[in-house]
Amino acid sequence: MEPFGRLPDLTRLRLLVELDRLGTMAAVADHTGYGTSAISKHMAVLEQEVGVPLLRPVGRRVRLTPAGARLVERAVGILAAVEEATAELRGGADPAGRVRLASFYTAVEPVVLPMAARLRRLHPRVELELSEHEPEGTAELLRSGEADLGVVYDYSLVPHPWPSELSARLFEEQPLYLAVPAGHQDADRPVALSELAAFAETGWIANSRGSDDDELVHRVCAMAGFVPRIPHRMDSLHLVNSLVGAGLGVALLAESGIERDRTDVAFRRLDPQAGTRRSFLLARAGQWTWPPVAAVAALICDRGPQPA
Repeated sequence: MEPFGRLPDLTRLRLLVELDRLGTMAAVADHTGYGTSAISKHMAVLEQEVGVPLLRPVGRRVRLTPAGARLVERAVGILAAVEEATAELRGGADPAGRVRLASFYTAVEPVVLPMAARLRRLHPRVELELSEHEPEGTAELLRSGEADLGVVYDYSLVPHPWPSELSARLFEEQPLYLAVPAGHQDADRPVALSELAAFAETGWIANSRGSDDDELVHRVCAMAGFVPRIPHRMDSLHLVNSLVGAGLGVALLAESGIERDRTDVAFRRLDPQAGTRRSFLLARAGQWTWPPVAAVAALICDRGPQPA
């Protein structure tokens, strides 16, 4: 019987995963603090450990071979399992530690702040650090280790492919609305997809922060048989509401983005075929069982999914 080969070193597996994520050894060096020559030596040793070429030169850069890409897929799971086991060993009766939480804007007040108040009462030794980011930025912070937990969203009509080393937990779904000027003749009733064709010549107001929001508008309008004209883009949802109220266009908004106290805007419930906006907790796969992250995640998920 042949003896077992040497198992790959975890540090080298992490460097390979980072190389796949960042693209160059120089970028990996900047991120990890290793020199490029040290990273190159680690990769050479890793190839000896697994017995197949993992990298191939492309000009002055390197690219993963099919075997290298396959090993990265496996390494993500291996490293996540190690992180999870380590997190379990750190466990204690009273969670303690810092949790860096990144969230998109409209989830901060209804989701994050109530959780933070409960966290202070129930787990005073957990220190929370908050930052506002769009989902793509949050995913990158989680991948780079600069955040521990993220509150992100996508649309059921435009599902987001989160990076393979991250895992998502759904905690809320919200219906979608068409925001129209209050004086619109059908302002007081829901809108079917077939009726959206009446807005084919209307200006649409979209978000400038993320491609998913744009894609949602285009897909919903495509289902109604037309290509939307988007003359206005606003980061602030308050300004989106204000532009609609000023008669400058219409907009698709999730429930948390509408301002119900406005008298110049009407919010028409959109056909369920347009789907929902889904909110998720996002974390590296091995982080869920670390007690401080588990405490924060439980307080957010205990809210329960909201009915669509």
